[in-house]
Amino acid sequence: MTKRVRTGLTRSDILDRYVERFKQQLVKFQPFLSRKRGSASLEDFDEAAEELIGQVFGAASDESESYFYAKTGESAILPEEAQESGTHNVERESLHQRRKVLESCLADLELRRRLQATRAGKGIETALVKDYMSHDVQSIHRGATIKQAGQLLLKHKVGSLIVDDGSRYIGIITDSDLTRRAVAKGLDPNTATVVSCMSRSLITIEEDESLADAMSLMKKQGIRHLPVTADATIIGVLSVSDLLRAFEDQRST
Repeated sequence: MTKRVRTGLTRSDILDRYVERFKQQLVKFQPFLSRKRGSASLEDFDEAAEELIGQVFGAASDESESYFYAKTGESAILPEEAQESGTHNVERESLHQRRKVLESCLADLELRRRLQATRAGKGIETALVKDYMSHDVQSIHRGATIKQAGQLLLKHKVGSLIVDDGSRYIGIITDSDLTRRAVAKGLDPNTATVVSCMSRSLITIEEDESLADAMSLMKKQGIRHLPVTADATIIGVLSVSDLLRAFEDQRST
């Protein structure tokens, strides 16, 4: 029987260590994006990154899958010019996808750490969803292709698109849906439509709800983008990055 050993570390200490390790990984990754690469091997970096993601989030987690697909260059959201310009641009876009996954992992951990601070009494109980949501709501028709969805995400620099059928909203598709679901199913981005990998359950929150309620809902549903409504009409989107901004604002006041 395995003996349990107490390390004396609190959960907050562990989160701090994880945050720092992901920050270090991102620093180590920078040379691969520059023209002057160091002596480090990309294969060794990938191995270390996957080991870290697996340790923190789990080997079968969405984060681990996303990094795998980014590493293999099988992302369905590669820009058209990258696909047409040859191997070099595709490889570079694969590097950018790796960085996005690592940054997403870091954002998730920083949010968890700030949630702990909230429970400790440094909360943002008075902040409302409408105070921090993004008003930039981008949508796409259900008949659009996965490739078109990826191009829209890149063009507008957003992480999600609301899917409509011409008269009403029927779902949501995110950058991680394209990276994971589309590739995992072996879908052709030029012919497969967004319906094939979107989330059909459109979970929303009213603009006058608290950020605490929004965070609880996002955690319960395992989502990072939450459409915001006013009288049942979608008027914005709240994302993990918006929540982090809220915590930063509270810390500076």
